Amino acid sequence: MVVGRRSDPTSTQDRRSIMSYSIIGFGHIGQALAKAFARNGIEVSVATTRDPESFASDAAAIGPTIIPKTLAEAVKADIIFLAVRFESHPEVAKALPTWQGKTIVDVTNAYGVPPEELEGQPSSRFIAQAFSGAKLVKGFNHLGAAVLDQDPAVHGGRRVVFLSSDDDAAAAQIGTLAENLGFSPIKLGALSEGGLLVQARGKSWGHLIFKDLVKFD
Repeated sequence: MVVGRRSDPTSTQDRRSIMSYSIIGFGHIGQALAKAFARNGIEVSVATTRDPESFASDAAAIGPTIIPKTLAEAVKADIIFLAVRFESHPEVAKALPTWQGKTIVDVTNAYGVPPEELEGQPSSRFIAQAFSGAKLVKGFNHLGAAVLDQDPAVHGGRRVVFLSSDDDAAAAQIGTLAENLGFSPIKLGALSEGGLLVQARGKSWGHLIFKDLVKFD
């Protein structure tokens, strides 16, 4: 998990208004996300269920703005990227009694999970139930780790990330963050509508999964 703040605030008021960020999960996807933060000088905390010392060297190799934390510390962030395996999300959800005031960016993929286990819902809505009180945005999950790892500035354009949410304000907030990370956000609408295009259902993928698109201004 990674939690962070934009570096070098210019005033006390700026410091108070700056969002804090964390990444929970520090595998290939989590590290790729951390590199996006590092490229832009934005501090982010990273965490797993393990002791932070076990991945501190990997965090240091990415850059000084990547801060290893315990899970309990990382969930204090305002915006939390959930980059764990889908089946691990209930364990993360137990870290807080309520997620009120938090925005969760669901980067998981539920490929292979039978639809009946999800009660017929999109996987992100199922996850939202576990993170009671949080605003949830599906995003950053449609790109493979090897692509997400790269600088999103491509051939004079910006790599696209798809976002979907049942909360328009949360989607806009993460859209702004995506732009700050160098990506071009495209909003797909609600989780049960456009969001299905970037979610797995059973052993089938949504139509936009793994689509590496670039937007030119």
